[in-house]
Amino acid sequence: MARQRYQAAIEAYKKGPRDSATLWNKMGIAYQLMFNLDEATRCYEKSLKLDPKNPTVLNNLGTIYDSLKEYPSAERMYRKAIKYETKSALIYKNLGTNLLTQHKYKKGWEDYKLALAIDPDVFQHSTSPRVENPATVEDRGAMNYYMAKGCVRAGMNDRAIEYLRMALNEGFTNPKKIMADSEFAGLRGIPAFEQLLTSQGTP
Repeated sequence: MARQRYQAAIEAYKKGPRDSATLWNKMGIAYQLMFNLDEATRCYEKSLKLDPKNPTVLNNLGTIYDSLKEYPSAERMYRKAIKYETKSALIYKNLGTNLLTQHKYKKGWEDYKLALAIDPDVFQHSTSPRVENPATVEDRGAMNYYMAKGCVRAGMNDRAIEYLRMALNEGFTNPKKIMADSEFAGLRGIPAFEQLLTSQGTP
């Protein structure tokens, strides 16, 4: 797995005990990384039969449903996972992105805040299956706008400005909306922020 030889990893896992929830989950991840979602789903479901309260497997199955655009089913998986693991930044991040994709922006932002409070770098790194950025430009814009809010709260102003730049480019927001949002008050006076707004026609 570490060397990205997923088929070889699957063959090795198949030689392990068939009653191991961990092995079924690892096999599911390997299949998912090979984009074989049917086999990945089968493996995750086998794992859950052996260990129904495993938050990692519930999260992984949620990412499959998201890939298939079965967003309500994915949301249910993430919420189940959170019941058993309340401190997972990745699960909150995946749930937040799922909700943004469903245009539930305020709820998605709440889960992003929880994810960032646990791990400010959750959007930058992970070895576990995660939800990819939303497919539509509007939804990506929403994600970037709310990510900017999270970065301001975490004191990462440079990163917040970059997310705002992307949200503006994607047409989700406009300079007036940004100026009216109290979350961004702390960015005023920062040259990069002022330059961003000026480039959008704001004096």
